[in-house]
Amino acid sequence: MGKTRDLFKIIRDTKGTFHAEMGSIKDRNGVDLTEAEDIKKRWQEYTEELYKKDLHDPDNHDGVITDLEPDILECEVKWALESITMNKASGGDGIPVELFQILKDDAVKVLHSICQQIWKTQQWPQDWKRSVCIPIPKKGNDKECSNYRTIALISHASKVMLKILQARLQQYVNHEIPDLQAGFRKGRGTRDHIANICWIIKKAREFQKNIYFCFIDYAKAFDCVDHNKLWKILKEMGIPNHLICLLRNLYAGQEATVRTGHGTTDWFEIGKGVRQGCTLSPCLFNLYAEHIMRNAGLEEAQAGIKIAGRNINNLRYADDTTLMAESEEELKSLLMKVKEESEKVGLKLNIQKTKIMASGPITSWEIAGETVEPVSYFIFWGSKITADGDCSHEIKRCLLLGRKVMTNLDRILKSRDITLPTKVRLVKAMVFPVVMYGCKSWTVKKAECRRIEKTLESPLDCKEIQPVHPKGDQSWVFTGRTCAEAEIPIIWPPHVKS
Repeated sequence: MGKTRDLFKIIRDTKGTFHAEMGSIKDRNGVDLTEAEDIKKRWQEYTEELYKKDLHDPDNHDGVITDLEPDILECEVKWALESITMNKASGGDGIPVELFQILKDDAVKVLHSICQQIWKTQQWPQDWKRSVCIPIPKKGNDKECSNYRTIALISHASKVMLKILQARLQQYVNHEIPDLQAGFRKGRGTRDHIANICWIIKKAREFQKNIYFCFIDYAKAFDCVDHNKLWKILKEMGIPNHLICLLRNLYAGQEATVRTGHGTTDWFEIGKGVRQGCTLSPCLFNLYAEHIMRNAGLEEAQAGIKIAGRNINNLRYADDTTLMAESEEELKSLLMKVKEESEKVGLKLNIQKTKIMASGPITSWEIAGETVEPVSYFIFWGSKITADGDCSHEIKRCLLLGRKVMTNLDRILKSRDITLPTKVRLVKAMVFPVVMYGCKSWTVKKAECRRIEKTLESPLDCKEIQPVHPKGDQSWVFTGRTCAEAEIPIIWPPHVKS
């Protein structure tokens, strides 16, 4: 593991990967700030306002719960400690998880005692409720605070308790969340829904039916979760009162600071949003989003696509929601229901980034004075989906992105100081995932197969590509042999047409 990290660090240094540096930013009136203190104050002002609690919604706490769930076992603490990823930046206390893992059984005993105390009293150490936020620039003007996303560093010791609490919650979450939600769930991912939507478009063309999609974008969904509404939703979903009380007390009085290139801001209170960097946040948000969909009545709605006797009208990955219907009127009705229920719990749609796509005729919509734009294609969870279902556009795009990666690696791949097995390993790790992302949903022409083979041969001067169809596997595996007999597996489905 250590050698792998060192290898990729050398690659980043050799490539000269861009590292964003935070310079001047603008205040709320659009005036450039250049002084360190002014920049720090602006970041604190922005984040405080972003996470400010709604004063009209008081927190009605039930107090300490006496009907407790089963005690935490030492083996749970040991499992949680071993499952925490190493080589991660530590939180405000500066204590890395590696220290606990070195101490082994002694650390397990101490952490078990602390976790058990929290379990019984439902009170968390204040250091475990603190986060260090680091702004990372997104697309757009890097002088606007709103064009940054923040990552949060939390105490590594707290992650042990959070892992245990997540495991206790998971059985309830799995029971409540439907298959349509693929976000943060074991055995599911973006590629599943990419394949689903491609299959739906292809089947609609086969049966000569029009299909209508709405790709919903929320404005800072995770940061706008209302805490009091979240506790009510958890209770409705059947989460035990003891676990809800632990979560409520974790969120009560939590603090954060923003670490900038000009220093760190003062600590301030967080009043809304799920905790960043916390393993519990994906589970909590999925339950929050499920509440919206249930109240919108999507499961009972007649609008949608009929598949094997089942009505499907949405696909979800965390906050990214795609609505589907067989007519424009039905789709708009679904969107308005979701919009209404989302606003009831504090989530707002970003209409400018919400798009509609259809295989039939469609016009732009006016919602709340803003226009929902119709598009002929959409980048759907990293894959280009077109209204006609033609995947050749996506294949060209993936090959272009793959060549871009290879161009960045050019100095390394052409170096005589680096062994061929190392180069093979780099290509497999950095080029193949880009070129073959979402490939299981492709229908590939023979000419496109040759282009893919040529692209994947080029970085290592592969001499031949030998197709092999493994027994019992639905995928074609192409094994490329270089002059050094190094094998490179490439996988895509057997949907090949001339």
